[in-house]
Amino acid sequence: MSAITKKPEPTLDQKRAAHAWEAVRQAKQQQGEHRGQAPKKFGGQAKKLPVRIIASGLGQALAFLKAKRYAPGLVASLSSWIASCIPPHEGESRDLLERIIAGDSDFLRRATDEVLAYLQWLTRFADAEGLTEGETE
Repeated sequence: MSAITKKPEPTLDQKRAAHAWEAVRQAKQQQGEHRGQAPKKFGGQAKKLPVRIIASGLGQALAFLKAKRYAPGLVASLSSWIASCIPPHEGESRDLLERIIAGDSDFLRRATDEVLAYLQWLTRFADAEGLTEGETE
């Protein structure tokens, strides 16, 4: 009998990369529910977000993006990623900002660390796809 080799489970970093790649690909093609979003706005805001998070916190940085209606696809991608790696409890919203408001300090710490790690991949891919050139806001 031959041994059946099982494909190894992707690492967390590989999962981050795959999700971020898909988010950038969708932003570039302006697919999904955020068709009006300019691809360069997505990349530019993704590049600025880590500094905003470090300066003001994850909740305030997301509230800023939502208030200005900057890159709704970016906010949706972050919510989707966090929901996949820190699943919401039954009845809890998948929206990251709502989860931060309703959550505890442990959730905020975990989500902040995970968003910052995810944004490393997202900004690399956005740069690679030319979605950050000439971003001015």
